[in-house]
Amino acid sequence: MKGVRLGDLQVLWIGLVLVALLAAFSILAPTTFPTSFNLLNLVSDAAILLLLATGMTYVIITAGIDLSVGGVLVFSAVAAAEVMDATGSLALGTLAALVTGLAWGVLNGVLIALGRIPALIVTLGTLGMSLGGALLLTGGVDLRAPTDLNLGLGLARWLGVPLIAWICAAITAALALVLAWTRFGRHTYAIGSNAEAARRGGVAVRRHLVKVYGLAGLLAGLAGHLSLAKYGITGVSAHSTDNLQAIAAVVIGGTSLFGGVGTVAGTVIGVFIPVVLQNGFQILGVRPFWQQVVVGAVLVAAVYVDQWRRRARDQ
Repeated sequence: MKGVRLGDLQVLWIGLVLVALLAAFSILAPTTFPTSFNLLNLVSDAAILLLLATGMTYVIITAGIDLSVGGVLVFSAVAAAEVMDATGSLALGTLAALVTGLAWGVLNGVLIALGRIPALIVTLGTLGMSLGGALLLTGGVDLRAPTDLNLGLGLARWLGVPLIAWICAAITAALALVLAWTRFGRHTYAIGSNAEAARRGGVAVRRHLVKVYGLAGLLAGLAGHLSLAKYGITGVSAHSTDNLQAIAAVVIGGTSLFGGVGTVAGTVIGVFIPVVLQNGFQILGVRPFWQQVVVGAVLVAAVYVDQWRRRARDQ
């Protein structure tokens, strides 16, 4: 598959960048950066964003965009907290987060695929609706997670690694395999490469797009629940840039904004590059604003390389 082959090449280069960053910070801070404690911090910091970015990978491969994931995360966390407070059931709270996330995602997909409204407009609108809905439900005040959730799932570890990180890693790995090896993945690439050709080839394009956006919403809902467990509060005002971080990670990882090219493996690397930069800069005492400058420069470079690659392929 052409999209996967092109994505693999980009993954190689961006992987070398990540290795170089890890080596550089290990040399500059040999007693603090390459420690098991710090590496676990890196994994923990990246875990929840990884779920958002994985869903975003599917969306962008179809040549779409989803700006609503941060708002859906917050709304799902609020829904989970409200349900757990009303019922005392952690399971029902988890279900509430997943259902609300899926509902927002399906709404995006229906408006985009069936309503023929541009994805940028739809997801910008549902971003405002979900964040506004969360504020209405909470009165603008963060809700607290049940103690059992925060001290249970939030602090649980397996083999020394946070359980939340294991959950995110397992889901990401499964969706990487789905994208690379299943008919669902092939249809996702086909739609991003040429939606009309995919339709003529027998792909139910509109139905598939609803599924893709539903998947992104479902992952955002799960991310909201895990964020509630990890931090102990809904964080109504703490996720305003999550959508941009997820998009940046996907593009840095080699997924084309024009669709048809990308891999989840590249997205994983794209998630970790900003996390490593932020962590390394903090350890070295560098002002944190430089991280935004560097990530922005890498993002622009990644888009330029993608455009250059497309021009070379079309010649």
